[in-house]
Order: sequence, then structure tokens, then C-alpha cells
Amino acid sequence: MAANRNLTNLNNKLSLDNEKLRRDNNSLTVRLGNLTQNYTVLESKITNLTADVQNLTTQNLQLNSRNQELETQRKNLTERIQDMETTWNKLNVSRVQWSIDVYCPKTNNVRQCQACQNGWILSGSNCYVIHDANPPDQKTWEEAQQVCRGKSSDLVVVHSPEEKVMRKLWKVVNVTVGYWFGLRAEGGRWKWIDGSNLTESYWTPQPPPTATNGQCVMSVQNDKWRSVSCAQKQRWMCKMKALSV
Repeated sequence: MAANRNLTNLNNKLSLDNEKLRRDNNSLTVRLGNLTQNYTVLESKITNLTADVQNLTTQNLQLNSRNQELETQRKNLTERIQDMETTWNKLNVSRVQWSIDVYCPKTNNVRQCQACQNGWILSGSNCYVIHDANPPDQKTWEEAQQVCRGKSSDLVVVHSPEEKVMRKLWKVVNVTVGYWFGLRAEGGRWKWIDGSNLTESYWTPQPPPTATNGQCVMSVQNDKWRSVSCAQKQRWMCKMKALSV
């Protein structure tokens, strides 16, 4: 009897130990699963971080390369600016010398200054020149303005009766044809080349023509104006401020 009780007690103890071991094993299995999952997550993060590091490294290399390119461009632009400044200074000196030679030509090694360049006519505070060109050397309105600009002047802008009649110029060249001056149609209005609006006019024939884009104005004999196509080839007149001497 005693032996049976001992065996029973031992069997019960072993059963309890077995149950405890089973629970411990289950717990360890759950922990192992959690650790495995955490490891997988960490491994994925490490992979992503490694990829990020590689991307950042690539971007860094690209930025360094771009920075070097920009630095090279900066140096090149700096050199170009310096070259342009040098050229500009030389041109300024050349232009000053040109102005001196044009307005103050030497005669017997003595400079005598004049208000207008040779070939230009002084009237009031302005200088005028008539380009009495014959075909095929006549110009459209735009071409004539470009020629004037090349001489540091513009097509004539009429802001006084004296400029309107231009009698001094007519007599000098004895003209019988028309000449471009600085008036054309822009946006439905007649505008001078200096940006001012037309306030007084001397059209022929009357009434004044409609300001249609593509129309420019030429001065004709008898002190009158005529609207014609800007594409026509005509003679032209330039105007610039006279030099104060």
C-alpha cells in the first residue's frame, strides 16, 4: 500500500512537472516567434536604411559633381564679365576719342569744337541730317530708324513748328520727295518714337488718317505729312541733341 501511494505521488509530481514544462515550452515558443518577428522587422529596417545610405551617398556624389560644375561655370562667368568690362572700358575710351575727333576735329593740330558732326545741320539745340538716298539705297521705316540709331540719333521727332516745317533742311537739299520721320501707328494711336503721343499734326490730305498698325508717317513738300505703309522704301531724316560748346 505504501509503495502504491509513493508511486501515485511520484506520478502526480511528474505530471505537474510535465505540465509546467509544457507551459514553459509554449511560452518560450511564443517568445521565439516574437523575437523572430522582431528580427525580421529589424532586418527589413536595416535593409531599408542601407538602401537609404546608398541613395544618399549617390546624391552626395551627384551634388558634389554639380557643385564642381557650378563652380567651374562661376569662374568662367567671372572671367567673361572681367573680359566684357575690359572690352567695355576700351570701347568707352574709343567712343570718347571718337566723339572728340568728330565734334572737335583738328585743323593744323588745333582742335576746333562744333555743335554738330560734319554733315549735320544745327537748328536750335538739335542736329539734323537728311539721308537723300536714291533707290535701291532707300530704307523702310524700321531700317531708317536702325541707321539713325547707328549714328546715336533717332528719326526726327517734331515738337516745335520750326521742326515741323524744317525749312532750313528743305532749302539745303532742295528736295521734292518725302522723308521718313519718327511717327507711326501703335495700338490705334499715332505715337512718336520717343513714346509721346501726337498732339499737333499737319496731314495731307485732310482729315487725319486712321492710326492703323503698319502705317508710318513721311514728311512731304509744303510742310505736310502723309501716312503710308512702313514697308515702303523712302529717304529719311535723323535728329540728335547738339553738343554744348
